[in-house]
Amino acid sequence: MSDGDLDALRAQRMSQMQSQFGGGGNDAEKQQAQQEQMRAQEEMKHSILSQVLDQQARARLNTLKVSKPEKAQMFENMVIRMAQMGQVRGKLDDAQFVSILESVNAQMPQSKSTVKYDRRRAAIDSDDDDDYGC
Repeated sequence: MSDGDLDALRAQRMSQMQSQFGGGGNDAEKQQAQQEQMRAQEEMKHSILSQVLDQQARARLNTLKVSKPEKAQMFENMVIRMAQMGQVRGKLDDAQFVSILESVNAQMPQSKSTVKYDRRRAAIDSDDDDDYGC
């Protein structure tokens, strides 16, 4: 092998390693391309939802996004999946929105939180003790 062949092999291997491990100066370009892809996906999601949901259901979804964003995300994904599979005929009204939301609630893990108050612990330190420091 000549020096030119070795230099070509080195350059080729270096470019492979940079593309494989994300090295090089393409980080800004990759990040910008990723942001553009995310923006395009969001636009597609909003266009599908505007075609599938009527005005009241859209308003309810926006309210749900404010209060419980993870539940709203699950609902959006479910409605988009249903629309892509052809299960949605026409626009979903408020009653259909509620029924789909109930099925989303059934899928989400339920966590019950309880508060336990130990009254005995509060009675341990009473002011009846004469702690005058003498």
